[in-house]
Amino acid sequence: MFQDMSLANVEAESLHTPTIEKCLADPAEHAPRILLLHGSMRKRAFSRLVVEECARLLIHFGADVKIFDPEGLPQTDTEDENHPKVQELRKLMMWSEGQVWCSPERHGSMTSIFKSQIDWVPLNIGGVRPTQGKTLAVMQVCGGSQSFNVVNQLRILGRWMRMVTIPNQSSVAKAYLEFDENDRMKPSAYYNRIVDVMEELMKFTLLLRNNKDYFVDRYSERVESAEQLSQRVNQRSI
Repeated sequence: MFQDMSLANVEAESLHTPTIEKCLADPAEHAPRILLLHGSMRKRAFSRLVVEECARLLIHFGADVKIFDPEGLPQTDTEDENHPKVQELRKLMMWSEGQVWCSPERHGSMTSIFKSQIDWVPLNIGGVRPTQGKTLAVMQVCGGSQSFNVVNQLRILGRWMRMVTIPNQSSVAKAYLEFDENDRMKPSAYYNRIVDVMEELMKFTLLLRNNKDYFVDRYSERVESAEQLSQRVNQRSI
């Protein structure tokens, strides 16, 4: 074992030792708030049908669920943030404690419809990060054989938005074969995986939602804040 245990580069007052007590929080009184996003505006959009199946499961698990309809959301930079659909999306982002993202795969990537929704959400709204610490489940639907391109990209997006992306995920191959004439998903291993993902999302959301600020509290940001405070307090009078 190394002999020198000093932490010469650490700002001692900003270094907080994690404890199990700090990780625990009193349960919230309201139902978990879950926002679901999909990536197609087709009349029979399979990404929308998947999130509708997810919504049914989440409601059964006791969640408060909202599905954002991307119809009418402008492309980024074509309107300002006061557009009604942009305001609707941003309010839902702030309202949510967990999210489900599902996009079709198009040309090996998520659709522009889905990416545009994320692009309208800035990292800060009024000094608050609208997605930081919220839980996230990622899913995709495929027109052909099973692929994981979209869920991998969505994980990168979730990390960039500082979200807690759960380990499980869903990729539905040949989605057009997985729904009946009533647009309900047929029994299958794909459906079972969706149940798994929603169950896991609820568990992580219940665990983290009332204590997310502690879990995303970072030493580097505390140090930066301390330095900024010191500069303000110790600045010379002119």
